[in-house]
Amino acid sequence: MYKVNLKENSLIQLEKRFFKDLKIRERQHLQEWISKNPEVLEDELLIIQKEFDGFSNTSERLDLLALDKDGNLVIIENKLDDTGRDVVWQSLKYASYCSTLTIPQILEIFQKYLDKQGNHENAKTKILEFLDVDENNLVLNQNDQRVFLVANSFRKEVTATVLWLREHDIDIQCFRAVPYSLGEDVFLQVEQIIPLPETKDFIINIREKEKEEKEISKKVKETNQYLIEFWQNLKDLLQSNNLHYLDNVSASSRWYLGFGRGKGNFNYCIGSKFFRVELYFPGDSEKIYFNRMLEYKAQIESCFPSEIIWQELKGKKATRIKFEMPKATHDALPGKWGDKEREIEVHKWFLTSMDKFYNCLSPFLDNL
Repeated sequence: MYKVNLKENSLIQLEKRFFKDLKIRERQHLQEWISKNPEVLEDELLIIQKEFDGFSNTSERLDLLALDKDGNLVIIENKLDDTGRDVVWQSLKYASYCSTLTIPQILEIFQKYLDKQGNHENAKTKILEFLDVDENNLVLNQNDQRVFLVANSFRKEVTATVLWLREHDIDIQCFRAVPYSLGEDVFLQVEQIIPLPETKDFIINIREKEKEEKEISKKVKETNQYLIEFWQNLKDLLQSNNLHYLDNVSASSRWYLGFGRGKGNFNYCIGSKFFRVELYFPGDSEKIYFNRMLEYKAQIESCFPSEIIWQELKGKKATRIKFEMPKATHDALPGKWGDKEREIEVHKWFLTSMDKFYNCLSPFLDNL
């Protein structure tokens, strides 16, 4: 790794180090860094416990326990310069222990963590906000648990076992954490090595398809089926009105459906409180486009007749520009979730709102 000296147009090589030489400790340092900055492993993780020891008939502790955006539990095991031989076995034990955790137990674990940190927020509220769902659709630990291994060096027997487990649909990933130094300054590079990031999306798509074919709870299965039908019906409505935004997008069981435009995504969203349409910039590198769009804020808001919300998502790399269904319109919707009559009215709102929203924002997006 090199530091770039732009003034002299040169590179300064950083010295690759071992954690032990820098007196960096596993729990005191590496674990704490990841708990405060989980995005070094994955963009959207919620740490819900450190040094978790709530296992029956054992005194073992897992380093970090987290939730991902799908409500899955993530077991994070940290090592320093060497994984040792038993890290995979150890992490799989923890995953098996966590497999039986229920929603009330997970909420209790997270509440204890928040209280211990001096953050007296409500655990359920925080998780609902993180997952962007309402209480009726809260599903946690429904699928198999995920495992993240973090270390400077991985033994061959460890990587071979991880690759074999992945072939058998165990979601386990390896991250190499390497410290560097330059004088008194210390740097840390964390990179995913299994699976390679370039193949991750492809692998995830295959697994999601396979998981859809597995037997899941009746409630989740019904919700997923309804979402697919909901988005398919919206696609049909758009096409019948000669709007082709979703022609190349398949209906899915997600709470949003969208299409790409430049560096952003225009999404139709079922939020935890209101329906919305949005222009979503997914990562840190796309924030520049959000900031550039802000330069046109007055012009955009003058061409769109309703209130637009500009949102830098706190604690996340993503940003969004959104228009939500007004509360009065939402409260006047007929029926309840899943009723055909209600769905028709929501689809009508999606159709007109996205068309106006897209036509207003896309010229400014093109200017970027």
